[in-house]
Amino acid sequence: MSDDSAVEPGDEVQRREIKSFVLRAGRMTTGQRRGWDECWENWGLKKEDGPLDISATFGRDAPVVLEIGYGMGVSLVAMAGAEQDKNFIGIEVHRPGVGSLLNESQTAGLTNVRSYCDDAVEVLRDCIADGSLSRVQIYFPDPWHKKRHHKRRLIKDQFIQAIRPKLAVGGVIHLATDWENYAEQMMEVMTAAEGFKNTVAEGEYAPRPDFRPLTKFEKRGQRLGHGVWDLLFEKTA
Repeated sequence: MSDDSAVEPGDEVQRREIKSFVLRAGRMTTGQRRGWDECWENWGLKKEDGPLDISATFGRDAPVVLEIGYGMGVSLVAMAGAEQDKNFIGIEVHRPGVGSLLNESQTAGLTNVRSYCDDAVEVLRDCIADGSLSRVQIYFPDPWHKKRHHKRRLIKDQFIQAIRPKLAVGGVIHLATDWENYAEQMMEVMTAAEGFKNTVAEGEYAPRPDFRPLTKFEKRGQRLGHGVWDLLFEKTA
């Protein structure tokens, strides 16, 4: 997922506010365009609208799951279909991915999915109320596998502490990656993070929970002998 042709951010970029993505252009397929054109007006959420009234948006009160960087949304749709007692909010900056999520949600007849097409850092700051989330999930974020690019990785204490107030006490951050080095970094960050505890044991990775679908990407990795590491940390304060 990394783009080695991208300009090095360097210290100047690092001083600017953290971003949760690297913007890449992409054309929409027919299905993605259909999802965007037919569903965005009713199911799309806009950062510029400010604080989100979750109960009014979904027409009910229910536990809220937020996924950051859901890609094409296939696993998010599967989770929303399997857990229809919960409300699901996605944040994805790439329009083809948002179009795909909306199209798949419409095809599946789901009404418990909404999405932003914006930067997660800004959405968390400007739109999501404190204590409103039961789970935040970030699956297979860009590993920026070259050592000189590690500073671009999303999972850092600054970002985790931006998420923490949005979770209810007892709420969970669920991370997953197929890069062992990134898994180790995630574990280091989460173990040191104020207000969280490992739901398994200190320093231990979790078995893949039943609610996280096994994606095609992950199945391919398994065939190639790649590992996958899940981390589940509960907010304690």
